[in-house]
This record gives sequence, C-alpha cells and structure tokens, in this order.
Amino acid sequence: QVHLVESGGGSVQPGGSLRLSCVVSGRAVSRQATTWFRQAPGKEREFVAAIQWTGNTLYADSVKGRFTVSRDNAKNTAYLQMNSLNVEDTAVYLCAAASGVIWSSLSNSQSYHHWGQGTQVTVSS
Repeated sequence: QVHLVESGGGSVQPGGSLRLSCVVSGRAVSRQATTWFRQAPGKEREFVAAIQWTGNTLYADSVKGRFTVSRDNAKNTAYLQMNSLNVEDTAVYLCAAASGVIWSSLSNSQSYHHWGQGTQVTVSS
C-alpha cells in the first residue's frame, strides 16, 4: 500500500518561498511518477509539477521558472520548491503517485491512484 504524507505548507507574503515535502512509503519514488496538484476553493484540481521515475520533470506553464520539483531517493521523499509566490498560488497542494504513467498522462489527475491529504499554502499581504 502506497502512502503519501505532505508537509511544509503555511502562510507567506507575495514574493516569498516555501518548500513542500511528500514522504512516500510502500514504493520507491525512483519507481513511480510523483506529482503535485493543487486545488483552490471553488476551482478544479490542477496540475502543478511532476517528476517521473526517469527523473524527468514537467511543469504547468503557470509555475514554470518559479517552482522546482525534485526527489531524494535515500529519503524516499519528493519536494516542491516554490519561489516568487503570488496570491494566485493559494491552494491546497496535494501529492500523488502512480507507476507506469506515460509522459502525456502525467498532468492528468485520473492517472493517479494514491494521494496525500494535502497541505495548505496561503499567499497574502
């Protein structure tokens, strides 16, 4: 059974930074796609960033150049470094995992069977 636990959320001012963590148990992060989604109140869940089992990464256009997804195989943990945050980044951030996801399906939430509980990120002045 794959289990995901996110942490690192909080409240920051515009322009600030946060680093989210997703601790994975039950499967090695190097053998799966580990992906970040976010969901703001009243909005649909949207793709943020993914790191495939190969180590290749994919980003939503809205976060490209500001967010970085990475992983530490020894800690079996994935990270989302978020810089230059703005109010539009406010959401619950969720970590998801799946094996065998093809590149074109990485950003599709229906590709994932395992989800964390989410961590709140609030950006406000």
